[in-house]
Parts: sequence; C-alpha cells; structure tokens
Amino acid sequence: MLNRLKFRPMNKNDVGSVPVNCQGTELEIYSRIKKLGSAAILVFDETQHIAQLQFRLYDPQTRSPKGLWDPLYWGDFNPNAPNLRSGTLSIYCYHVGQLDETDARDIKYHGKGIGKAMLEHLLLWAKKYGFSGVAAKATPESRAVMGFMGGQPLSVYEHFGFKVLRSAIDYQLLNVVQEKGIVSKDSKPKDVASVSQCVIYF
Repeated sequence: MLNRLKFRPMNKNDVGSVPVNCQGTELEIYSRIKKLGSAAILVFDETQHIAQLQFRLYDPQTRSPKGLWDPLYWGDFNPNAPNLRSGTLSIYCYHVGQLDETDARDIKYHGKGIGKAMLEHLLLWAKKYGFSGVAAKATPESRAVMGFMGGQPLSVYEHFGFKVLRSAIDYQLLNVVQEKGIVSKDSKPKDVASVSQCVIYF
C-alpha cells in the first residue's frame, strides 16, 4: 500500500481542503506554515487525504489545559520540560485513516506502516530545511494504548535514532485506559501508561 501513497508537507493552499482539526484556528495554521514552512506531513491515496502527522516548534512552556484530551498534550513536557536546541520541532498528532474532519478513521489504513513512514518523511524534511532536531512524546508499547492515543511507541522513535530524555507514568492515561477497558485493571502501569520524552538532533 505504501508504494501508491503520496507523502508531502502541508502548504497554505491545503487549508480548507484537508482536515485541520487539532491544529488550531486557520490563522494559527497559516502563521505556523509561514514561520516553519509547513505544519504537517500529509498523505494521499490518489486524491483522498488519508493521514497526517502534525508538528509545531518546540516550546518548553507549552501546557495542555485538559491533559490527554487536548492536542497540546503532545507538546506538553510538564514543568520539567527540557531546554532543547533552538529550532527543534515538536511532534503532535498522528491521524492515520483520517478522511475528513470527524473523529472517524478508516481502519483499512491502520497497521500498514503509514505512521512510521510519515515520521521518516518529517525527519528528512526537517533536516533538509535546517531545523536542529525533532522532539516527541512516545506512547507506551501496548498496541491498544498506542492506537487509542494516536502516537508512536518509544521503540519506533529509538529505531529512528531518538534518545530518551525522561520516562514517567501518566496517571491520567492509566485511569482512562483502565476505565475504558482498553487494558485490564491489573495491568502494570509501566507497561500501559509509561510516556517518554525523546529527541533526535541532526
């Protein structure tokens, strides 16, 4: 499937024609594209948008007012956020199987390596255009939790050369995945709710 998909950076002309939920207002998106050159890696199956990987400039002051339930969660490295090199990007949401602005996902695109391919395209693009590096919040290794969160586990980031800065149990995440029955109540917190901060420099 990957061979037939088209990957490219988002540009200002995409605003209004591809899903942009979780990216903020149109003004914020235009501003981000103007400043960074893009705001996401987009994926198309012929002319149909089917996935995107969103990113922003890393800011250690980013805080998510609703924790896990706000897109800013992915850029929130808590009060102990590391001071990374200037010009480092921060990965936000992976939306695989996203055909429109709704939360619905076409599962035929899941498990095909699209998330990893978007990450690889982002790293190549960021390096080409002179960014210092890329930071990410890695999900637990549990496939069920990873799918619920819409991210990538630490093993994937380490495969691409990311280094771990800090790992900790996200207790909000633990409560949510247990209450929703995504994992069992007796699951080890480290296995299903350990979230890691990681970075790769170019």
